[in-house]
Order: sequence, then C-alpha cells, then structure tokens
Amino acid sequence: MLLLDKFFYPDSIAVIGASRKPGKVGHEILRILKENKDKGIFRGELYAVNPDAREILGVTTYPSISQLPSAPDLAVIAIPAKFVPGAVDELGKLGTKNVVVISGGFAEIGGEGVALQEQLVEVAKKHGIRLVGPNCIGILCPETGVDTMFLPYEKEIGGKVFESLPRPKPGSISLITQSGAFGVACLDYMAGEKLGLAKFVSYGNRADVGEAELIDYLASDYKTRVILVYIESLGRGKEFIEAARRAVLSKPIVVLKAARTKAGTRAAISHTAAMAGRDDVYDAAFRQAGIIRVNNVEELFDVAKALSMQPPAKGKRIAVLTDGGGAGVMAVDELESRGQIIADLSGETEERLEELKRKGIIPPIASVKNPIDLTGSTNDEAYVRSLEILLESPVVDGVIVLALHHVPGLTGNLPEKLAEVARGVDKPVVFCDIGQGEYAVAFRERFEELGFPAYPSPERAATAMSALTAYGTVRRKFLEAGLITP
Repeated sequence: MLLLDKFFYPDSIAVIGASRKPGKVGHEILRILKENKDKGIFRGELYAVNPDAREILGVTTYPSISQLPSAPDLAVIAIPAKFVPGAVDELGKLGTKNVVVISGGFAEIGGEGVALQEQLVEVAKKHGIRLVGPNCIGILCPETGVDTMFLPYEKEIGGKVFESLPRPKPGSISLITQSGAFGVACLDYMAGEKLGLAKFVSYGNRADVGEAELIDYLASDYKTRVILVYIESLGRGKEFIEAARRAVLSKPIVVLKAARTKAGTRAAISHTAAMAGRDDVYDAAFRQAGIIRVNNVEELFDVAKALSMQPPAKGKRIAVLTDGGGAGVMAVDELESRGQIIADLSGETEERLEELKRKGIIPPIASVKNPIDLTGSTNDEAYVRSLEILLESPVVDGVIVLALHHVPGLTGNLPEKLAEVARGVDKPVVFCDIGQGEYAVAFRERFEELGFPAYPSPERAATAMSALTAYGTVRRKFLEAGLITP
C-alpha cells in the first residue's frame, strides 16, 4: 500500500505535456498545482515538461523527461495517447514509481487503443510503476494540494462569472470512481453540501490500479472514515469483494453501481470499456461483503454524511421526535419501508415522557407515542428533555429529530442544546428541518458544524438513519464471528 502513498503525498510532481495555452489540459493541471503551491497547500517541488518552453506559469520547464533534475514522486501525463508508453518508459528509467495518465485514446476506443493500453501496462510493470488511468480525471487530495482536475475552474453565465468546479474542503469522506465526469460532478455536489473530502481518485480504464487496491489503501488511511465507490463494472470482482470485506471491519463502504439495465450496460461499454454483469449478482456480492448499496447521487452523499458523523446503530428500533405531526408520519413511513422498526415506547420510556407532560415541560396536547409530536406549542426545553429520555431508553437504538424551526418557541440555540445532549452517546442521532429559506439552511448547517448530520426532508433523514442501522448490522455480524472486538 505504500506504493500508492505518493499519489496523495508526493514530495515532487512533474506535469508531462504542460502547455502555455490556457484551456489546454496540460496548462490547467499545471496552473492548479502552481496555485496550490503558492497558497502553501502543496509543499513539494513542481516541474513541467514541454519541448518548446523553458518556463510556464513561473514553473521551470524542461525539454524532456530525461532532463528533469530528479525523479518526481508523481508524474501527471497529458499528451497524445501514442506517446504515453514512451513517456512512462522514460519516467521508469529516471526512477518515478507513480504515474497518472489523464490522456484518453486507449481501451475505451477499442481496436488499436486496446493494444496501446496493453503496451502501456507492460512498460509500467517493467519499471515497477503504479499507474492510475488512462482516460481519467486523476487525483484530488485537499489536504496536500495534489489536484489533477483540468476542467474550467470558472464559467460565465448571464454576464456573471461563477466557480464551476469548486473543491470540497478537507474532510473524512473518500471517493473512488470509474467515471471522471461523474466524479467531478460529485466533487461539485460535496462542495455545495459542505462535505469534507479526504481523497478522490478517478481511475478511468483501470489499466493498473483498480478498485480493490484503492479500497485496501483507504481502509488503512486514518484520514478516511467512509469509502464511497462509483462503478459501472468490476474488472477483478473477486479481489474487490475480498478488499471490501477487509475494509468494512474498520469503516463503511457505500457503493453506487450504475449499468443496472441493458441500456445502462451498453452505455458503460462505450464509456470506459466496461463490461457490466448481471445486477442481481452484484447485489448479492455487495450484501455478502457488508457493502451498503445506494441508488442515486443524493442517497450516496446523505448516507456518507451520516456514516462520517455518527456511530452505527446497535439495532433497528428508531424513535422520531418532532413538532410536526405530518413530518413524523413521513419519517416513519420511510423508515418502515426500509426495514426499520418503529420503537415501541410503551412502558418506562412512555411513562417518563408522560411525567414531562404532568410537570408542564412538554405541552399537555403532545403525543408521546412514536412518532412523538411535541406540537407547535413546544420549546427548546421540551426537545432537550425528550431527547435525553429517548437516548437513555433501552428500547431505542437511534433517534431522528425533526425540529421544524418555524415554531415560535424554538430558538437559534436549539442546535447547541441538542448537540450537548447527544454528544458522546453511543446511539446515532440524525436531524431534519424542512425548508430552503436562509434560516432553515443556517439551522441545518449549525447542527452539522456541531458534528451531527441534518437533512431538508424526513425521507432523507430516514434514509440516513437506515444506513446507520445497516452498518451496525454488518458490525454485529463481524463481532459475532470474532473478526472485530467491541
């Protein structure tokens, strides 16, 4: 796994095919890396290779790979496909061991491209080089400033310039993807949702480094808490499942698998030379390995957010606490449809909640059946005391709090108060506030700043909680098998 480390933590990077022309792939990659170096994010040496330039963007540029002052830890190649095997051979002679090939024109186009990719792999193996790509977007590691994204950073619309490819902040979610375009869209989504990224890899044709090795690497990466995977097919399915089974002993893996239909399979073949198999076979293999499978982008990141912020649930008994009866009904509908158990609070838990009514702490008209409806007459204290009881209850494994901020008695201090109650408790708590107005967005963001996932709909909150129970089930299975300790 140390052989992959320099993809993310290089002391030097060389851009092979650096260009003086803005908009060209080689120019954009060099520009972004130079900006990261100037900001002090990337702290290594930066080189460029172009036979017709001696300096590009203030970076010393060499006419050939052989004339570089030393072997770069990482080389990023953006030159025509037919020249790539020769460039990798030169890098190998110099001593470079990690290469990202951005260039397309290999197995994904068939015919001569397949033969060219085979030649590329042969050259890389000869020199012991690990290769990501070809036909990929490459690597992003916000922590170290390694960034091979070459797409426009800004675009204009309606006379205004906007950031078109924002980078996520450093965080604990890692994403590996077969599709570069989809991967870039995911990075944009993460930035917009303010989700932090540990590591991103677009591996394209996976001529060498593939999903299994990347999962093994990320499983041992202490910066990564959740591993996300987008695939259209698996090149080495058995290796992937074995790697996933090892990884889920320590952290969850969430997979979004496309090409579920015949039409999707045909599209995948033309996209990344991917041969997708039967979807039911994938589904069974994922379940066997303890992988959580999702069906769309929104679910992918809703689940990732919950798993990165909260502990797995020890069971499926979920309580819903709200001030809106309708929202509570929507939440339990979604929970039950996903195989969760609506916790039966009758007995001690319900009696403790009834005692709060008698003391006037929660409204007398509140319903203490699950879902618990504190009604529009509630206030901060009612939420705090109710959540305390639910988290102490032996019949509750997780809590969804649907705190609709519109209620007059709720204040902007509620997120801090509820976070104080839930912090350090070995049960997951997920929050929801419906709305897209400024206050609703700020309310949810405050929960997340305090370390708790928050969602704009009851259904999304229920989906997130279901993932926390799913990973809890996986953990219990491995615990019973003696593969992990409590």
